[in-house]
Amino acid sequence: MIKREQEMKSVVKQRMREGTGQVVVKSLMDEGTVSHSRLFAELTIEKGCSIGVHNHVNETEYYWITEGKGIVTEADGEKVVQKGDLVITGGGASHAIRNDEDETLKLMALIILE
Repeated sequence: MIKREQEMKSVVKQRMREGTGQVVVKSLMDEGTVSHSRLFAELTIEKGCSIGVHNHVNETEYYWITEGKGIVTEADGEKVVQKGDLVITGGGASHAIRNDEDETLKLMALIILE
């Protein structure tokens, strides 16, 4: 199966998870089509925008940074992430991510259900 880019739906989410600004979510697969997951998408976060703090119970979320830099907030504080880094959040833990840079932050987000 091949899904062409023009078949992928993008939506703009305002204040995603009570964050700031907007996040563009390009769904790579329609919800429910990837077994044992609930999200597989490219997220685009411009300067001054963020995804607010949220937790992952009975699931694990992976953020693979594909472009730019961001600040991830976890229980033990804030950390700078950049292209190539993988953020893993599960087991009931919470996280948030924001873009303070002039450059666009892009990441692939995948949530796997337990």
